Amino acid sequence: MMREFEIERQFDIKIESIKPNKGVYYLKTDKGERCLKKINYGVQKLLFVYGAKEHLILNGFNNVDRYFLNIEEEPFAVVNEDLYTLSEWINGRECNFKDKNDVALAAEKLAYMHRATKGYEPPENSKLKSDLERWPHLMDKRIKSLDKMRAMGRKRGTKGAFDLNYIKSLQFYKDLGKRATKVLGDSRYMDICRSTEEEKSFCHHDYTYHNIIITDDCVNVIDFDYCKREVRAYDIANFMTKVLKRVDWDIEYAKIIIDNYNKVDSLREEEYKVIFAFLLFPQRFWRLSNRYYYNEVNWAQNTFGNKLDNLISEQDIYMNFIEEFKELYNQVE
Repeated sequence: MMREFEIERQFDIKIESIKPNKGVYYLKTDKGERCLKKINYGVQKLLFVYGAKEHLILNGFNNVDRYFLNIEEEPFAVVNEDLYTLSEWINGRECNFKDKNDVALAAEKLAYMHRATKGYEPPENSKLKSDLERWPHLMDKRIKSLDKMRAMGRKRGTKGAFDLNYIKSLQFYKDLGKRATKVLGDSRYMDICRSTEEEKSFCHHDYTYHNIIITDDCVNVIDFDYCKREVRAYDIANFMTKVLKRVDWDIEYAKIIIDNYNKVDSLREEEYKVIFAFLLFPQRFWRLSNRYYYNEVNWAQNTFGNKLDNLISEQDIYMNFIEEFKELYNQVE
């Protein structure tokens, strides 16, 4: 049980009302509306996230959920050994990924954010988070894990619909994974990682609709919990995938994202190949299977089954998109 008076004492506020809201708490306080969030990682990692937001603000990118400091000038409260952060409550609506104008605004904002990340030196007592140079290894490891999960499915005495569909569709996604690994291997990924390291930039790593809040006059980016040193191609491809799966892999939306990103900060030719590799990699299939076979989330059996059915049902339109992307952006395998 969270002790509210500890939050009040440590952040020097008076809570008038509190209610849960999508994994956080909405607070009405004597100092305005606040967002209280329980953090499921340690202080060092939190300080990296705090430093990243402060760096963005220092570089003129102000539309983030900035942390308030406690009475000890720290960006958290400790209550019953749990960490909590307090930030301003941003009143607005979530970005609509089916609306082309919203998608264009979000793509532009992502480019501005990436530009403002450059030169980030994490606080001394923080833990540097980085995925630079890791993707060839991660892709290879995840492709191998697909076979391990198939073995787990085959060992089950009673196979469910998910197991049967997984075994049947595995080869399609393994082949995609191998294609992605080859494309990444043939790209200048390592060079891009080195220049990213030199410019000391970072990525949001979870740039999706519920973390893009649109108000009357601006686009706000929230929840930097997963931010880390990373090539910007990852954020762009990840954002594209999250949009495209909602619009039947319509190439027009991919074009909107890239065109509006380029309006602010042009992508280099070699970055398109890395984006293509990320778009090819069956991340969603791997993640869903991982959650199922390793009990990572507590979903009902039919939820897993439905998600896999949906993924399989989009194979044709997805493959059509891949060919269109290759042609439009001159990608050679």
